[in-house]
Amino acid sequence: MKSAIAKLVIFLAILFGVVGQAYGARIKDLADIKGVRQNQLVGYGLVVGLNGTGDSNNAIFTIQSFASMLERMGVTVRSQDIEVDNVAAVMVTTDLPAFARTGSRIDVLVSSIGDADNLQGGTLLFTPLKGADGQVYAIAQGPVSTGGFVVGSTSGSEVQKNFPTAGRVVNGAIIEKEIASDFNNRQSLTLNLHRADFTTASRVAQAINIAFYDQIARTQDAGTIEVQVPEKYRGDTVALVTMIERLGVTPDTVSKVVINERTGTVIMGENVRISTIAIAHGNLSIEIKEDQNVSQPLPFSRSGRTVVTPESEVLVQEGKNPIFLVESGVSIGEVVKALNALGVSPRDLIAIFQALKAAGALQAELEII
Repeated sequence: MKSAIAKLVIFLAILFGVVGQAYGARIKDLADIKGVRQNQLVGYGLVVGLNGTGDSNNAIFTIQSFASMLERMGVTVRSQDIEVDNVAAVMVTTDLPAFARTGSRIDVLVSSIGDADNLQGGTLLFTPLKGADGQVYAIAQGPVSTGGFVVGSTSGSEVQKNFPTAGRVVNGAIIEKEIASDFNNRQSLTLNLHRADFTTASRVAQAINIAFYDQIARTQDAGTIEVQVPEKYRGDTVALVTMIERLGVTPDTVSKVVINERTGTVIMGENVRISTIAIAHGNLSIEIKEDQNVSQPLPFSRSGRTVVTPESEVLVQEGKNPIFLVESGVSIGEVVKALNALGVSPRDLIAIFQALKAAGALQAELEII
């Protein structure tokens, strides 16, 4: 009897996984694991080798930084004697990936903070990158690739592509310090949903419990699921996470209609419903034509004179669209069919949905952006 129940549970788990994979989203795409995240790094550096497109002498901090760098290298020079046309002060930013190891390389973003015109062809010098705790986690250095250019003439005309005052150093930073982690020895995991929802959280917990045929997952709130690491996965938490991330879950969403009045775009979710209501929408078109009639006297007439008289014509045309009855609880497809039958444009659709919301017939949230 127990073996039969076990087989049934395994069958349901496999069936649930297949259905979830086919019709739902992966848990990997719905939630993050608490503590597994990137950390932002920032540093101040200098880009050299520019062809006269660097900072001007008005950028005092560039001159001071360049003088300090030369002094650390054993070259003493006065700040007022430095011309920095080929040097630009920059801020260097990057994200330190989770579980990054010493010696790994990552890309860095270089952005000018002075009045440099172009960083193309420059080289970023040795730049320490610090975290929020003030410690150095990586060192950046290398050639800057801007992906843009500026071409100008002596008359002042110029052509610019993209933004040449910002660039990227590919694999330009070497990780010098790791962030300590005991992930593989955790006793529990916490999943944080990207979009908090009670129904979605319950479905995620249910999917995990069915897949492992054990009550190892429970919901703490609308956005958090606590997962206890089973005994067989102690010391091998990575394998557990791999299995959880592959599970499929159909997320639940709030019924919403999103309207962009600037572009006339209307987006409706599949759960949008409308109460029983009659809809009629007609357009009123008014056209006014103005003509000028010229009356001239007969040839050789001494008493006549030329007279201009205006003539106006007003045309009024009112739309004769029929009234359509929309039954209560219809699907989004039936709503679209009814609105298409009225021949409404996106602009008219916006007015209709606003009126439906005002009438209390729209069973969804109306968001205007």
